[in-house]
Amino acid sequence: MGGLLWIIVVGFIAGLIARFLAPGPNNPSGFILTTILGIAGAFLATFVGQAIGHYSPDQGAGFIMATIGAVVVLFIWHRLVASGVIKG
Repeated sequence: MGGLLWIIVVGFIAGLIARFLAPGPNNPSGFILTTILGIAGAFLATFVGQAIGHYSPDQGAGFIMATIGAVVVLFIWHRLVASGVIKG
C-alpha cells in the first residue's frame, strides 16, 4: 500500500512541475488529472529508458525523468487538443 501512495505522490508532484514548465490554456486540471499526467510521464520515461538500455528491466524512472516524461505527455496533450482530436 505504501508503494501505491508513493506513486501517487510522485506522480502528482511530477504533474505539477510539468504543468508549471509547459503552461497552457488547455492543461488538464485537478488532482486526479495532474496525478495521471505525472504517472503517465513516469511510465513513458521508464519505457523509453529501458528501450535504450538506460534502465534495467526491473528499474523504473527517477523523479527527474518522470517529470521530463510528464512534460512530453503534456506536449502531446497540447498537440491533440490543438488539432481537435480531443476537446480540452
